[in-house]
Amino acid sequence: MTLVINAHIHAVAEKRDLVIAELNLLLAPTRAEKGCISYILYQDNLDPNHFMFQEEWESRELWQDHMQGPGLQRWSEKTAGAVAEFTLYEMTEAG
Repeated sequence: MTLVINAHIHAVAEKRDLVIAELNLLLAPTRAEKGCISYILYQDNLDPNHFMFQEEWESRELWQDHMQGPGLQRWSEKTAGAVAEFTLYEMTEAG
């Protein structure tokens, strides 16, 4: 069963350009990671400071490898103080 992740990122308004630039840098390398089925970045139409990754992974273990990897570590360092809120939802198909 695949793992679906919805990650909501709310940028500090004055730092939005930095946050979106750094989020976009995650796209290609993450899509090439083992276990990544899809990795899509969205921006809220009503709140330009709100971003969401919709991710699909082959397993929780492979997603955890991604979460501990150098790409997200770099992102965290580069966006320190620029993210107002970060919320993750781990989901699997119901039924």
